[in-house]
Amino acid sequence: MSHPTYRAGIIGLGFIGGGDQVSGDRLGQRVQDLDGNHREAFSNHPRVQLVAGSSRDAGRRERFAQRTNARTHTDWRAMLAHEKLDIVSVASFASSHADLVVACAESGVRAIFCEKPIATRLADAERMLAACRQSGALLAVNHNRRFHPHFREMQRRIAAGELGELTGVWLQWGTGRLCNVGTHFIDAAMMLTGRVLRAVSATLDLTGRPDCRGSEFRDPGGWAMLRFDGGLIGHVHAPDSPSGPAEVVVQGTLGRACIGGGIAEIETWASGRNVLATPSAEAGSSMDQAVREIVAWLDNATPVCCSAEESLRTLEVIVACHASHARQAMWVELPLIGVDRDCEVRSG
Repeated sequence: MSHPTYRAGIIGLGFIGGGDQVSGDRLGQRVQDLDGNHREAFSNHPRVQLVAGSSRDAGRRERFAQRTNARTHTDWRAMLAHEKLDIVSVASFASSHADLVVACAESGVRAIFCEKPIATRLADAERMLAACRQSGALLAVNHNRRFHPHFREMQRRIAAGELGELTGVWLQWGTGRLCNVGTHFIDAAMMLTGRVLRAVSATLDLTGRPDCRGSEFRDPGGWAMLRFDGGLIGHVHAPDSPSGPAEVVVQGTLGRACIGGGIAEIETWASGRNVLATPSAEAGSSMDQAVREIVAWLDNATPVCCSAEESLRTLEVIVACHASHARQAMWVELPLIGVDRDCEVRSG
């Protein structure tokens, strides 16, 4: 029996959506440093036909069309109305995610691949989940560490007990932006430990570093303590100013696991260091793997590893950091209740 081909479109044709280096230059970042982008991930899959993209920016539309031969639209509503899409990537600013995902679900799109963070407000994230449940659509969020071979292997080995009883977690990155960047690290900590976060104590870095996406965005970094199930404590070191390499460390009674700088290693006190092999080029990027899993879900409902529910919990942790800061770093319990839920994190 032959397998179907799925029609895909992208809303937002900038840096991560279109793999557009002109957009990357404005951010001071390079497309080649990304672990994939939506345009390439769809184009790389033999059973995905990238047929359309939408952007308000004429230059982005032109460059996208030249790379793909896909149709372009100035209005995403027109794209949804006329293209009959099976998969849509939502790669616009985070504040727009909710409206776009809900519209995709209501228009009959079967699988939605949304950029992180899932949203900027908890109520919006919940609205996205509700719309997709009602329509039966898949909502996958691009927390791409969940699709990376190093993180998956670390998750497997930690779950198998190689580190013994877990005793601590360390998360560090040097670019601030707790929601836009930190969402990856906080989600990875929950992935690797297999534990849910239950409380946070945080202090934001309010030195005022400008956001590279524009003055309308304000997404500070900061410092935090995280309390997981079972009393496991994690530490976040993420000021706005550069402060060392990005890394995730999980420590236990028998050893430690560390991922950073493209290297992943497990060190046990009994047998020393074991560096994980570099993933093969044939495996492609983490986003290539995400698209493979989305296609498998469309084929036969095979689960995708990065659920929208997990992404909502990650956003809730970030909102809780803001609530804790407002109370002079008092511990804030999760799930959030009352006015703490109303905070909007102005992430790009």
